[in-house]
Amino acid sequence: MNLKAEKYRSYLIDNVMPFWLNYGLDKENGGFFTCLDRKGELFSEDKSVWFQGRGTWIFSKLYNDVEKNPAYLQAAKLGYDFLKKCFDSDGRMFFIVTKDARPIQKRRYYFSETFAAIACAEYYTASGDEEALQLSRKVFDLLLYLYKNPSALKPKFNPETVKMKGLAAPMILLSTAQVLRTHDKEFEGKYDDFISGLMEEILNGGYFRHGHLFENAPPDGGPKGRLINPGHAIEASWFLAIEANRRNDEQALKKALEILDASLNIGWDREYGGLFSFVDYEGRPPEQLEWDMKLWWPHTEAMIATALAWRITKEEKYKIWFEKIEDYSFDKFSDTQYGEWYGYLHRDGSVSNTLKGNLFKGPYHLPRALILLTDILGREDMGQGYFPL
Repeated sequence: MNLKAEKYRSYLIDNVMPFWLNYGLDKENGGFFTCLDRKGELFSEDKSVWFQGRGTWIFSKLYNDVEKNPAYLQAAKLGYDFLKKCFDSDGRMFFIVTKDARPIQKRRYYFSETFAAIACAEYYTASGDEEALQLSRKVFDLLLYLYKNPSALKPKFNPETVKMKGLAAPMILLSTAQVLRTHDKEFEGKYDDFISGLMEEILNGGYFRHGHLFENAPPDGGPKGRLINPGHAIEASWFLAIEANRRNDEQALKKALEILDASLNIGWDREYGGLFSFVDYEGRPPEQLEWDMKLWWPHTEAMIATALAWRITKEEKYKIWFEKIEDYSFDKFSDTQYGEWYGYLHRDGSVSNTLKGNLFKGPYHLPRALILLTDILGREDMGQGYFPL
């Protein structure tokens, strides 16, 4: 393993994961607390169901791919056992629950379910628990139904007034199916077929326009049709890139790299550095008031995407981008005193909020990036078929 890869592995094991092992585990009720301040002290006992799935996946993947540390497997089991309590009677999942899994909020989105599916699949490989694999399949089948039958859910926009669809669903489902395919070889073909359809939707369904990947499609002539979320677009680009590399699909890889290039160029703040949260394609004021904040997760996704593009293509420009983003991220987000990363910065890079976790930030984007960067940078040859998820 080279020095760069070892740096990321060490930061993951010695800096980031101890924070969550020490402060995030609810050993009384099961599951994970994520509403933690800078020092790891709890400021709310409410639990994000997203992060019961995301955390279970992270701890399982650590055990599977990084280190056979019993503490990781124990934490994964803590999350998996709690996750099973977060289903409603209709098979859907809640979005926020109490510390003992009583429901607080349920949303129309099915992202709690996507993260539950990957959690169960990864935990199955870590533990050998057949029940987890069966639950992963069951949740995935529900996701298939909901995706193919959007009328089963309350729409975000009135479909009679605004003909609009969002990138988030096909993007996250693409990653979900990629993870499940890795752990459920019996139905590999089923996942492959679904992935093919999702790639077609993302690249040819109205989101990919003018070389950019837009947050919504088709455009309605208003601000929603001009909106770019650089973090989402960059994240989608590396999902597409690893799939294109696996399939030896040169056209898909070319488009994935085009999305990455365009997203970095329009999303990077040339005055202060870092990636904007939202950008209007025409340069008009975005609707989102937090548009110019710098959030932790787009930067972790950009490090993955540029490192992957650099290793696949060997193009120097991606190495330059990777090092620029790496320098900014570790300088601005990293907390050298208490560990982990801050999540939210002002435009100038100053810390907006010292929390380390909330209902939307927890053990996922940063540890995932560190796991994948350790692998991407540590390999001698990427090769066709390389697939880190």
